[in-house]
Amino acid sequence: MDGKPRAGIAIHGGAGTILRTAINSEQEHAYLTALRDIVIAGSALLADDGSALDAVTLAVSLLEDCPLFNAGKGSVFTSAATIEMDAAIMDGKTRRAGAVACVRQTRNPVRAARAVMEHSPHVLMVGPGAEEFLRQQGLPFEDSSYFHTEHRHAQLQRARQMAGIMLDHDAANLSTQTQEIAPLAPDQKLGTVGAVALDMQGNLAAATSTGGMTNKLPGRVGDTPMLGAGCYADNHTAALSATGTGEAFMRSLALHDIAAQIRYLGTSLQEAAQQVVMEQLPLFDGSGGIIAIDRLGNITMPFNTEGMYRAWMRPGEAAFAAIYADQSEDRKQR
Repeated sequence: MDGKPRAGIAIHGGAGTILRTAINSEQEHAYLTALRDIVIAGSALLADDGSALDAVTLAVSLLEDCPLFNAGKGSVFTSAATIEMDAAIMDGKTRRAGAVACVRQTRNPVRAARAVMEHSPHVLMVGPGAEEFLRQQGLPFEDSSYFHTEHRHAQLQRARQMAGIMLDHDAANLSTQTQEIAPLAPDQKLGTVGAVALDMQGNLAAATSTGGMTNKLPGRVGDTPMLGAGCYADNHTAALSATGTGEAFMRSLALHDIAAQIRYLGTSLQEAAQQVVMEQLPLFDGSGGIIAIDRLGNITMPFNTEGMYRAWMRPGEAAFAAIYADQSEDRKQR
């Protein structure tokens, strides 16, 4: 890169042990097509001189509307067979942020998080109080049946039979005959969706959203709505979104750690992200990955699992989408 910022956007749809032997070509195509379509929509907004904040809002909203991913419509069930969703958004220019946790019926939690940021004096709102505020703001809500998908309900039944909590859509390893989503190794699929972007004005933004963990206790909140853990953006450093073992990202403040290395040590985005994901997270028994873009437009997407659903694009260039760790991302720095 020549030092001039280059607009771009990156998205993720979760990380984990994604089995090549279990996923068929049709399922893989469905994921890659969804990722490409969504990153293309976000890039088109940037190309039209749209803001990074609008780009990540759009991208995460589209990920929430796609039942393939664990957020919004694709959210997993708690142990009480309810839906509880979390989301956060952060503006790198002003470092304003908004977040929601344990909301049950708002159609797009990322837009709810943005409403908190823009129309309240708060950063984080939760539960019924948050939903009452969001209704006052006129955000769209859905009946509980909107969030009920058969493959998520089947995952809950499997988790109950195993008497355990499964990280996001871990329970997708049910039966290849009835699955609507890609089969994944048990206890190794870490859901959550996210987007990061740099716009033509040089502003950064990040957003993250999740439907939680299958069979989790009602009221559990992970890293997604926690600034510096699941979502972070600062024009001086980078925009970042995480997916993985939420408790590890919270305990390590992984995203803030990356930004701090960049700001105070002069470490490159790629080096800092690699160090945190590959060396620091495992110290907290953490697995997963991040997507990040820095103030110059460098993009990196490291993960310490077998795969991560991910895509990135720059205006005027081709979209890149991948699932597995051995699929090259070399084009992102060109």
